[in-house]
Amino acid sequence: MARKTKEEIAAIYQKMQDYICQELTISDGDGKFVEDKWERELGGGGRTRTFSGGKIIAKGGVAFSAVYGPTPDKILKKLNLDKAEFFATGVSIVLHPASPMVPIIHMNIRYFEMENGVHWFGGGIDLTPHYIVPEDAQHFHQEVKEVCGNYDSTYYRKFKSWADDYFYLKHRDETRGIGGIFYDRLSADSEDHFEQILEFSLAIGRLFPKVYGHFMKKNNSLPYGEKEKTWQNLRRGRYVEFNLLWDAGTKFGLETNGRTESILLSMPPLASWEYMQSPTEGSEEAFTQQHLRKGIDWLSFER
Repeated sequence: MARKTKEEIAAIYQKMQDYICQELTISDGDGKFVEDKWERELGGGGRTRTFSGGKIIAKGGVAFSAVYGPTPDKILKKLNLDKAEFFATGVSIVLHPASPMVPIIHMNIRYFEMENGVHWFGGGIDLTPHYIVPEDAQHFHQEVKEVCGNYDSTYYRKFKSWADDYFYLKHRDETRGIGGIFYDRLSADSEDHFEQILEFSLAIGRLFPKVYGHFMKKNNSLPYGEKEKTWQNLRRGRYVEFNLLWDAGTKFGLETNGRTESILLSMPPLASWEYMQSPTEGSEEAFTQQHLRKGIDWLSFER
């Protein structure tokens, strides 16, 4: 069986966008997605769907794109690639909940191909709780590990470590959240291997609404007050810092003349910064701050 073409992969990812939007709409109960179709002047386009009127999700975006054209010299140099036209397609998601007790979540699955035969898959899923709850961290990582194990026994540990290193604010010496998995430039050495990697990326896509639906249902009814909302906005500020300063996807999108509105869809509806902010010793905020670290084994972590 011949491996799927880039156009077929784009169509599959487009269907994944449909599936995820449908599941999130059911889990929220009140909100709905509004679609914005767009075209890229240099080639391709996409569908950006934003969530509004949500009961649980304050701001959310599920974006699909399939873009192509000349690869910018800056990208060629950065990735050490020969000059050739590129094609990139994928689904990218960030959800910011209204409640500080529900975590922020991000997922991305993508495929990149050049006309000279160079190709790879990339993506991942990671969780950024405003408050770290060991039980929730364990549940999330167990779900992710199970999906990874269905395809390759080495994936979880390898991609978890990659996520710890990637979702890291160097200027703060802290991770963005409790991580998850991240992988990039995952290329196939056979047609069967190509299909396996594609199926792995789709399994991550299917996991997204399942695992986030769990946290929406479990945590949204938990009580909170002004103190928790203040902390939520400070953590959202850290999220903004990472996405603008360190996120490779943001940089790639801007450097390839991507659509700015879609690229910055990951920004929270409200964020804040406080000079020399330091949580009270022994507080839940301090516990969270102390555990924004690389290398924590969340599967066996106990408070």
